[in-house]
Amino acid sequence: MKIVIIVPTYNENENIGRLVAELECRFQVIATHEMHILVVDDNSPDGTAGTVREMQKNNARLHLLTGAKAGLGAAYIRGMRHAVDVLGADVVFEMDADFSHKPEDVSRLLAAIEAGADFAIGSRYVPGGKIPENWGLLRKSISRYGNVVARYLAGLYRIRDCTAGFRAIRSRVLKQINLDDLKVQGYAFQIALLHKAIVQGAKVKEIPVEFVDRTQGSSKLGLKDIREFMLHALMIRFDDSRSFIKFSIVGATGLVVNLGCFGLLLGFGMNKYLASPLAIELSILWNFFLNNLWTFRAREVLFKISTRGVIFNLVSLLALCLSFSTFLVLNHLFPNVLPYVHQIVSVVPAVVVNYFLNSRWTFRETKKTAPGEEVPS
Repeated sequence: MKIVIIVPTYNENENIGRLVAELECRFQVIATHEMHILVVDDNSPDGTAGTVREMQKNNARLHLLTGAKAGLGAAYIRGMRHAVDVLGADVVFEMDADFSHKPEDVSRLLAAIEAGADFAIGSRYVPGGKIPENWGLLRKSISRYGNVVARYLAGLYRIRDCTAGFRAIRSRVLKQINLDDLKVQGYAFQIALLHKAIVQGAKVKEIPVEFVDRTQGSSKLGLKDIREFMLHALMIRFDDSRSFIKFSIVGATGLVVNLGCFGLLLGFGMNKYLASPLAIELSILWNFFLNNLWTFRAREVLFKISTRGVIFNLVSLLALCLSFSTFLVLNHLFPNVLPYVHQIVSVVPAVVVNYFLNSRWTFRETKKTAPGEEVPS
């Protein structure tokens, strides 16, 4: 595989030479892959780019991309596009220039990719991971609570270190993501990209690493980055919730259809044990068509209509079984309660099953495919 390690820089002249040298030493033991370094410099006034150009004279695996200073996220987006589209990378690394990420850990993240991961994270907050013991309370709080915000506000629950800046990502994952849609420039890029990758179904693996404080230069994290980070986490949660809100509204209309049909069927003298599943099935069909036309209308769905129809029927059958089972149990336990009450309660399993399975399976968003990759039919 062709591996490109992207190193964004701004005033890192004191570190970049040593980092490139140490990475080159590590490349000697990674003989099975073609290793490259791409420095993305934001026109550093301290001469970082000039130092890289000098090193390039004797290093064909060292690349330089320069541009105006626009934030960490903007630098990574430029670098990823160049690494994938121009250099032809199979795997792209994110890595800081200040030695906070140990060069010897590159091989450990790469091993996770080799083992099948799509997105490997050098994690400080899984067992075995470490942060500097000399960090003050404020620095620890920013790091830890930033991860709490990302995990619980942005919905990245199962990832322990959402803000880590040491990561290895398969290029095919990046090709499935419109990087312009991330709309972030600073450190919020880390959670924005991770969220998109997870939505696309990327297999994420966290590898414990020790985060080391920089000894040269100064940190670039500012209040503007923290503000952007918080706002973007909120936007991720809002975007994720919109489909559920629409689904809930559709579900409410489906409940009206369910009860209306149930009442009509009972009025025609149908047995309640037959009227219940028929009313549920009619409401499920109603919900499907509305969700297709409204809730998930903006999605470019993965499956063709024929496949989607089969999946929908399977989901409907499961929802019907769960709801009807609930209806039977309630009638057995509370025979004196009006059947309308049992019918209302029995709808709940159908709503839950329909949302999660239809959102994640029936209406799953399509992925942009790499050349030669097939689209499921």
